[in-house]
Amino acid sequence: MKILGIAGSPRRGGNTDILLDEFMKGAASKGAEVKTIVLNDLKVTPCQHCDACLEKGECRIKDDMQDIFQEFEWADVIVMASPIQFMGITAPMKAMIDRFQSRWARKYVLKVPPLGDERERKGFFISVGGTKLKNLFEPALVMIKAFFRILNINYAGELVFSGIDEKGAIARHPDALNQAFLAGQKLAEDLPVGQSE
Repeated sequence: MKILGIAGSPRRGGNTDILLDEFMKGAASKGAEVKTIVLNDLKVTPCQHCDACLEKGECRIKDDMQDIFQEFEWADVIVMASPIQFMGITAPMKAMIDRFQSRWARKYVLKVPPLGDERERKGFFISVGGTKLKNLFEPALVMIKAFFRILNINYAGELVFSGIDEKGAIARHPDALNQAFLAGQKLAEDLPVGQSE
């Protein structure tokens, strides 16, 4: 089992980073091979909507996205971790998602597997938001689920926590780190993962 974590927060060591780390520790404890990409450390140019990818399913922009594409193809499970900013995911994560337009073109225009093969992959979402709005995570979840669906990644669930804002505050939550660790274990074992609020 190969599990890829996508750290979407520009704030290193923040709440989503902490949860993602615990998730990966849980997965590794069950023998999974784990790897984390920190988007803010990479150069990812926004999609230019040039439509060059419609011809061969490849993006003409050559930057760090080339490595990200390869990592997605490598992984069995993709874990997207982003705090909520203005009711959505962060700019680095949105930029990465938009660049998967070339994989959309593969699936819907060229009629080939978007990630290069037909094997079953799973996706999971981790998020923390500072407010306690009832629908705080809905806009992000719509985007994440659409992203996974386009890539033929089966949505396996989410771990989300509202009312957490200060850097590192998630560590004081009574059960958040344990939930993340257990979620990592379950996905590494290919078991259903419950949802949290």
